Amino acid sequence: MAPVAVDSAVEKDNLSIPLIDFSLFLNGTSSEKKTTADALLKGFQQAGFIYLKNHGLPATEVSNVFSSSARFFERAQKQKDELAWYSAKANRGYAAHGREKVTQLADKGDVEALRAAVPDLKESLEIGREGEEGCPNMWPDKFDDEGKAFKKLMLQFHGLCKDLHVEVMRAIALGLGIDSAWFDSFTDQGDNTLRLLHYPAVKRDVFKRDDGLQQVRAGEHTDYGSLTLLFQDDRGGLQVLSPNNTFVDATPIPGTIVVNAGDLLARWSNDTIKSTKHRVVEPPLKKGQEVGDTHPARYSVAYFCNPNFDKLIDAIPGTYESVSKKYEGVNSGEYLVRRLEATY
Repeated sequence: MAPVAVDSAVEKDNLSIPLIDFSLFLNGTSSEKKTTADALLKGFQQAGFIYLKNHGLPATEVSNVFSSSARFFERAQKQKDELAWYSAKANRGYAAHGREKVTQLADKGDVEALRAAVPDLKESLEIGREGEEGCPNMWPDKFDDEGKAFKKLMLQFHGLCKDLHVEVMRAIALGLGIDSAWFDSFTDQGDNTLRLLHYPAVKRDVFKRDDGLQQVRAGEHTDYGSLTLLFQDDRGGLQVLSPNNTFVDATPIPGTIVVNAGDLLARWSNDTIKSTKHRVVEPPLKKGQEVGDTHPARYSVAYFCNPNFDKLIDAIPGTYESVSKKYEGVNSGEYLVRRLEATY
């Protein structure tokens, strides 16, 4: 068997999330590509999550995106509000603190009640494919030169993440035993969303409630699309639901991307791939860290990958022939809009 660098990123409560050296898929021999693809698919099938290292995205680019994101959220609230999120179909723009409530609830009234009781402690900016008719991105370039530089950087990063999405889907295809290019016609348009997230500094006692509800930075949920590429800072707080029904810390590892499968990929794979619940909570104390009264701000960058919005999503070959299809075909764009409408 060809050598492949697969380590363990998380191992607790029967949750095993692998750390995969993706360079062996991108640049390796055919044997190394296949072994890496098999390990990647196994991670999605068993945990719904993997970590990727040596993924091909320059560390300087990721660092610049985080710095630029932080400066964006430091803008005056009036400026940010001028860039407000405006529709589920577009899914672009700025969402202020408490606007979005991520949850597994489907009824809009239930979501609104939960949002009022336990708002998510975050603000975000959603950036979609540039140039989609009727769905403009909401850029700060009209304010100053910093805004113009922000737009250029984020469009460039959107493109880099799109390319990585294509490669990860090729690895999934190879792992499934179908042509490695099988997903290419579903991923070439780039109907994906780059989300910049800011979880502001909060008093520690905010997380201590006496009403039985748990305050979180982002409530437990699954993602809607095919894959999510998550770039974390070093603060921590992301947790993944284990098979033991406990939430386990997905500790940040420098230079890696956390990748998780979403509901649409689980459906597409006839549930052979898992879409696993996760949340963002009060960050754990690091060894030797003093217990203060305030948690510092946390930043993350999520790139939500989707099949092209005009595509019919039906069971992938090889996932249903012996067990029958669990789901009818669904239009990718319509499915995602329905899911988003209940969230905002």
